[in-house]
Amino acid sequence: MPDQKAAIEIGLNAVIVAVSSGMPQIVEVNDPEGQEPDSLPFGPFDPLHHRTFEIGLRTWVEEQTALRLGYIEQLYTFGDRGRHRHMGDAGPHMVSVGYLALTRQTPDSEKMLARHHSAWRSWYDYFPWEDWRDGRPALLDTEILPALQEWAKEPPPKDTPARALSRPERLRLAFGSDPTVWDEERTLDRYELLYEAGLVPEALHDGRRAARNRDTLPAFGRPMRFDHRRVLATAISRLRAKLKYRPVVFELMPETFTLTDLQRSVEAISGRHLHKQNFRRLVENANLVEPTGATSTATGGRPAALFRFRHEILTERPALGLRVGGR
Repeated sequence: MPDQKAAIEIGLNAVIVAVSSGMPQIVEVNDPEGQEPDSLPFGPFDPLHHRTFEIGLRTWVEEQTALRLGYIEQLYTFGDRGRHRHMGDAGPHMVSVGYLALTRQTPDSEKMLARHHSAWRSWYDYFPWEDWRDGRPALLDTEILPALQEWAKEPPPKDTPARALSRPERLRLAFGSDPTVWDEERTLDRYELLYEAGLVPEALHDGRRAARNRDTLPAFGRPMRFDHRRVLATAISRLRAKLKYRPVVFELMPETFTLTDLQRSVEAISGRHLHKQNFRRLVENANLVEPTGATSTATGGRPAALFRFRHEILTERPALGLRVGGR
């Protein structure tokens, strides 16, 4: 009997991020028939029509959302067994290359997305425990941590690959050793623990034993198709980390903005509330913006000074971020 070899296909996923009204938004694609959860824009890489992965990605995004992407960067290659499969499926195994794309939300983009069964949606709908702007989310202490702590007490199945850290150690590292310690960059680590513990629908879809052994699954955020929530978690972790050493936040800002607008955008991405005076001092010391001489009355209060990003800073020094996070 000849050896069977698994067929492999390459897919392309895009996490398209914008900030609107102080909320981080991503583009999600809806199933027109309403049978499947949300997904990211995605499609297969076709080497006959796509000279590069990036060209293929831009093509799929434009077909599915009508958006034309500006800034993009490659995130990671996702190839775990179980992605893009159904139980008993013998089709090709999908290995996907994920990308992060930053853009600006406009009224026209909302209309275009609606015509293509797509929409902007807050990424905190998928990860509600990641938004600390109004304090520590109650969901952590009432549901998530108790469920994970029970799982961490159980011995791993015998066929579980060896890990350098125990379950309790990984839990402390991902969620903090006490309620005041929170590393906002560990979004992916936290989601991976929930998946491994069988506490998200994606684990049940993939046939993971921990999820099959549960009578019911808790509603820990909005699920996504395949492993797209894992791809999104990777993008959030990457963007939160990059915020501290590159001026990526300005890819999400209009040409001119107030410092309040800038602060709200940084808070939206980091999931943290920032002290107004400390933030302004940080921006001033970083020398990332310059005043335009104009003001805005959009808030209805006192006129606020308008600023713009200092593009010259890109050639002046290598570390250009806003170190706003606390550990």
